[in-house]
Amino acid sequence: MSKERERPPEPLDFFIWTVEDVGLWLEEINLGNYREIFKENGVNGEYLEGMSMFTTEQILRFIRKCHMKWGDFITLCKELRRIKVACLKGEQKVRRPWWAPACLSVVFVKAAKRNRQSRVVSLKLEP
Repeated sequence: MSKERERPPEPLDFFIWTVEDVGLWLEEINLGNYREIFKENGVNGEYLEGMSMFTTEQILRFIRKCHMKWGDFITLCKELRRIKVACLKGEQKVRRPWWAPACLSVVFVKAAKRNRQSRVVSLKLEP
C-alpha cells in the first residue's frame, strides 16, 4: 500500500470508502480495535451510509456481529453524523478517488457533485 493511501479518507467520500478506508477512519476516531472485525464483515462506506436506515434489530445484530461496546457504537454514530454534517455544509472538496484513472478526473468530479446534491437532499430528511 502506498504512503498516500495511508492518509485518512476524505469525509465527503465516505459513501465510496473501501473496507480499508473504513479501517483508517476507525483508527482516526480511536476505534481502531474494531478495524479487523469490520474488515472481516465487509463494512465499507456504502454500508456505513445505510446504517442510518437500520431498524433496532439490525443495529443490535451489527453490534453483536462486530462485538462492539455500546459506548463505541454511540461514538461511531456520532462520528458518522459529523461526516454527514460536513457533507451538508460542503466543507470538503470533491476529489477523484485513488482508484479512478486520472483521465476520468473531470467526469468523476461532475458526477460526484451531482450525487452529493441528491445525497444532501436525503440527509436533510434524517431526524
